[in-house]
Amino acid sequence: MTYNTKQKDIILEVIKHKHTDFTIKDILNELNGRIGLTTIYRLVDKLVNEGTICKDSKGNYQYLGKCDKNNHFFIKCENCGKLEHVDCDCITSLWDHIYNEHKFLPTKDQIVINGVCAKCDGKGVKIC
Repeated sequence: MTYNTKQKDIILEVIKHKHTDFTIKDILNELNGRIGLTTIYRLVDKLVNEGTICKDSKGNYQYLGKCDKNNHFFIKCENCGKLEHVDCDCITSLWDHIYNEHKFLPTKDQIVINGVCAKCDGKGVKIC
């Protein structure tokens, strides 16, 4: 069971207006001390667990929002940070393969594929 608190609503409003990666420090700075650091960490962790935001390996976060569709994932540009929701039936066969061949069930609403968007492609972006 999830429930909203006034503090969670305030943090969520700040996060919804972020169009690229953000950190806990970014949220803290934007709130100007209205909510304490410990509370921000706790509520951001809840939002990650709920699938509303995702955390990458560098400790940055990104707003995912909620989606009622089953065949979706996100693509993220490593250069500009743009995150885009993709609704595609092809992802279902990938989930089936991962489950059947590797006995692993991915969390469907948190799949993020990193790469380079068409706008950034060819601008000297190095892909490893």
